[in-house]
Amino acid sequence: MNNPSVLFDYVGHLPECPTWSAPESSLYWTDILEKQIHCYHVLTGEHQIFHFDEEVGCFALRERGGFIVAMRSGIYLTDGSGAIQQKVCDNPNNPALARFNDGGVDQDGRFYAGTYWAPRDFNGALLCRVDASLKVRVLQCDILGANGLAFSGDRQWMYSTDTPNHVMYRTALDSEGNPGVRQVFKTFPVGSGRPDGAAMDIEGHYWTAMFDGHHIARISPAGEIVETYKLPVRCPTMVCFGGHDMKTLYITTTRENMTADELAQRPLSGSLFTLQVSVAGLAKPKFKETTK
Repeated sequence: MNNPSVLFDYVGHLPECPTWSAPESSLYWTDILEKQIHCYHVLTGEHQIFHFDEEVGCFALRERGGFIVAMRSGIYLTDGSGAIQQKVCDNPNNPALARFNDGGVDQDGRFYAGTYWAPRDFNGALLCRVDASLKVRVLQCDILGANGLAFSGDRQWMYSTDTPNHVMYRTALDSEGNPGVRQVFKTFPVGSGRPDGAAMDIEGHYWTAMFDGHHIARISPAGEIVETYKLPVRCPTMVCFGGHDMKTLYITTTRENMTADELAQRPLSGSLFTLQVSVAGLAKPKFKETTK
């Protein structure tokens, strides 16, 4: 079994949303609490940072270039430098209590973004979608912390997790990619880690970062954990596939809310890792828009 390796000399605060760009041979990610999107060119070692005025919960690359970005106040379109071009919508949650968190793009190029309900007094977060015409629709509620969004390669299923509630969901998709009734797919016992950000491989398996669990888990279409990969940090946050053959797993991790003693014990917390795996992953689609 291969061991994870540090991608490069970088330590972030709350890195999330790793996104591979094959044409650029580059990895993008957000550091939510630092209000940044990063880009690392793996062939040259060049590291770029794009700065924003608010927390960047998640983002996606656009077919037209630039980003679609879910920030605390709402969702925006930006150019390639991160400069805002257009506001798509306000945050459908109360932005004082819920920032955007995990998100991604389905095979039809629609952007999904979930929120995190900070008071944690009830399941007040939600999942919304932006379609090609920039129409926004809230798809799911009754969530505490939206995470783990991924789509099966056969277009049959949308997967998601609610990290604070230790649960993984599966939702059937119709022929137009619209979700039906959400169903509990797997629950995780307290102490084993909590399912966070995720990605799908070409065999229909779901790879999840197990926050508080020191590892990555590969879960079969039947809901069984078939492989685990240990990490030298406690809190991985998300994974994505990349590399020339899509068999490199990129892993973001965090050091948010960690004590000085823990950081001394686990100094790589907040680093990005790579892991060579035997199965290729699905590429993340870009956001497709039809508006002028």
